[in-house]
Amino acid sequence: MINLDDRECEKCGKYFSFERAKLGYRTCLDCGEEQAVKVKHCVAPMHKSNYMVFTNSDDLKGINNKGGLVK
Repeated sequence: MINLDDRECEKCGKYFSFERAKLGYRTCLDCGEEQAVKVKHCVAPMHKSNYMVFTNSDDLKGINNKGGLVK
């Protein structure tokens, strides 16, 4: 867990809010936004099942074919 007295951003060195540190973040809002934009994900419905979150686009190829997973 992050030390709440040490609220200096790991990337740029700026201090960020106590509330943000309490939530476990280690970066300021601006640097956190830069990191969040880099993460891509997709939610796909599975046949006769629930929705799944995929972060790797290769996992989506052939996932809903009747014959099973085709790559």
